[in-house]
Amino acid sequence: ADGEQSLGVGFGDGEQLLMMGEDPRLPTMPDKPTLIDFFKLRFAPAQQHLLQSANLAQKNGHSENIILACLLHDIAVAGFIRSDHGYWGAQMIAPYVDEEVSWAVKMHQCLRFFPDPLNDFEYPESYAKMFGEDYQPEPYIVAEYETAKNHRWYMSALQICKIDHYSFDPNIVVHW
Repeated sequence: ADGEQSLGVGFGDGEQLLMMGEDPRLPTMPDKPTLIDFFKLRFAPAQQHLLQSANLAQKNGHSENIILACLLHDIAVAGFIRSDHGYWGAQMIAPYVDEEVSWAVKMHQCLRFFPDPLNDFEYPESYAKMFGEDYQPEPYIVAEYETAKNHRWYMSALQICKIDHYSFDPNIVVHW
């Protein structure tokens, strides 16, 4: 506590520098970056998936909230972290968007694991390949699903899931 500045156990020999500020490997962000700046300068290559999702939602005649939710649904994966990306993404956007949008982004994470044949949502084949045929979601994911399926915005989150799997087309390029 007397001015000792080591990084502590697990940080090597204390000779490593911790990066503070801008990462010199990345393009410089404007002083007041906009969402578009983040998409263009930080979210590549995931930005095409997000743009395709929003584009498809718009083509299918969804509301502005659903289009925005599709644009932002994987924002945490693109710019931050893959694990629990719906929860992290919702926290990142909640101060800036309608509550329905952040709720749908949060809950798409759990809904994607549960087929809903009455609403034309099947368990994605790609998930069986990624997670294994016998994958069972963690108990907290199951609990969130149980809560979400009775919520007034259930269909908003499910729309993200339905659109999500048609938005990985390498032959489609969506421009700003």
